[in-house]
Amino acid sequence: MNPLLLVAQQNTPFNYFPVALQLVIAVGFVVVMMLATHLLGPRRKTHDKLINFESGVPSVGNARQPMGIKYFLVAILFVLFDVEVIFFYPYAVNFRELGKDGFYAVIMFVAFFLCGFIYIVKKGALEWED
Repeated sequence: MNPLLLVAQQNTPFNYFPVALQLVIAVGFVVVMMLATHLLGPRRKTHDKLINFESGVPSVGNARQPMGIKYFLVAILFVLFDVEVIFFYPYAVNFRELGKDGFYAVIMFVAFFLCGFIYIVKKGALEWED
């Protein structure tokens, strides 16, 4: 075996030099850009610039008023069931190799989420009446 190949395969701190250099350059770039925008940017504070801006619509009322939990609940449920679909991809790619055991595992996975969905519907999490 080639002795130079053995030396190249050893894990030394110098092997991490490119990663450290890239990290230093990235952090340096962020710091330089933050300083440049702070030093070179305009400093005109007018009333129009200091008011809250919400997508072109003037803000009305207090921003700290309570908001209905239904919106957040539906958003979390969407993410939960969206992530469930992601777990089907490995099964779809390898369903022949997984055989019956893989099929039973996917059926059990779907059954657990179906039980959760039935629980959510029975609790009224998807009903929008307030």
